Amino acid sequence: MAPLEPAICWQAIYSRDARFDGRFFAGATTTGLYCRNVCPVPFARPKNIVLFACAEAAEAAGFRPCKRCQARAAPGTPAWRGTLAVVSRALRLILEGALNEGSVEELAERLGLGARQLRRLFSQHLGASPLKIASVQRVHLARTLIGESTVPMTEVAFRSGFQSIREFNHALRQSTGQSPSDLRRKAGNRRVDTVLDLRLPFKGPFAWEQLLAFLQPRAIPGIEVVSESTYRRTIELDGTRGILLVTQTAAEPRLRVHLELNRLDALAPIVERVRHMFDLAADPTGIAVHLSHHAELRPSIERRPGLRIPGSWDGFEVAVSAVLGQRLTKPGSVKPSPRKLMALVVRSFGTPFKTSLAPLTYLFPASRTLLEADLSRAGMTKAQAATVRELARRTINNQLTFRASTTLDQAVAQLTAIGGIDENVAHYIAMRAWGEPDAFPVDQLPAASASGTWRPWRAYAAMHLTAGQ
Repeated sequence: MAPLEPAICWQAIYSRDARFDGRFFAGATTTGLYCRNVCPVPFARPKNIVLFACAEAAEAAGFRPCKRCQARAAPGTPAWRGTLAVVSRALRLILEGALNEGSVEELAERLGLGARQLRRLFSQHLGASPLKIASVQRVHLARTLIGESTVPMTEVAFRSGFQSIREFNHALRQSTGQSPSDLRRKAGNRRVDTVLDLRLPFKGPFAWEQLLAFLQPRAIPGIEVVSESTYRRTIELDGTRGILLVTQTAAEPRLRVHLELNRLDALAPIVERVRHMFDLAADPTGIAVHLSHHAELRPSIERRPGLRIPGSWDGFEVAVSAVLGQRLTKPGSVKPSPRKLMALVVRSFGTPFKTSLAPLTYLFPASRTLLEADLSRAGMTKAQAATVRELARRTINNQLTFRASTTLDQAVAQLTAIGGIDENVAHYIAMRAWGEPDAFPVDQLPAASASGTWRPWRAYAAMHLTAGQ
């Protein structure tokens, strides 16, 4: 385990940045408690704080876990994974009809927690309330019965969990803009997927246009489409497949997330991935204050307030793209274009996927598919093919993981152990796959010599340094 760097730890404490959550703990000698860096309670003075690399070390030194920030529930611990597990279990119960007749209070009691805490967890992990999710599920079931059966409308309403015909008609009109009768006439026997709209909050400012400008030339043909205002892609996670569409709302600091899924089982981890993709955990004001002390970064910070780290839907996907030449610099500088190579990979080995949003026509190939494929068909060199296969093998064997609790040193070590991936490429993958705020994948730039003073926000500095490229 790498030794703690107090300067970085204190930046993480001041910013309350959740990406450092679980990487270290702060024990207060004045109270005898230890906390996570995201604790809402003001920290003691630095002279009264002792830093620990893990919770066990803090407890071994005689400190007790803070109940306010639930210090034992940091990312990567069983307790932290348990909060998402509670949401997933609640979702399963809602899909089974738990809120069709019961209340949120009764559902929370079944899960062993309070209704207020359940609502908070749904807001944290999904950006929507339990009642909203239940309503979406009722509408989805009703639309399926309308389109795939001749069941009378009254029976459709009550089978779907609605308490009255009036509620049924109102929910269908609000969701689709059509009456149940119109839906039956038009739907035929076509299956209608689950459609859900969420609003995910962020701390402003948000350089939305600049983020899309980064993603647009790197979009994978057949899987991603990026315009000046909208990001769209196909997604798959644990058997849940569908379409993701993200736009920025003009009136409030929130992203509008539109999902069309075949089911809601994996909704919680899907939303967590969306938060990562668009760096919604960042505090851009605090990061800008720190980086603005450096003259070489200040002009870009003033021109591009709220510049974010561009994340990714899937770590393996972005790692493959990096091996094929995608970097923080202009993609067209590498021949053949990494985007063209990725298009060949998708057409050769991706899973065809029918959607209403052309040209989104594929799901990215699974790691096992690429491990067993003849990668020369996708235009890869022997060296690239060997690296992609090793990436796939280590991903399948869990030797390479993309868990958020992995530190930068751990991520770089995992990646550079693979032939064909140097430290610069590893930092690029760490920045996008893990959302690592301190990754620095531009060590070839002259300004890189000053990068040590930009920690722990070097990834944001890298984005500003290359923003004009």
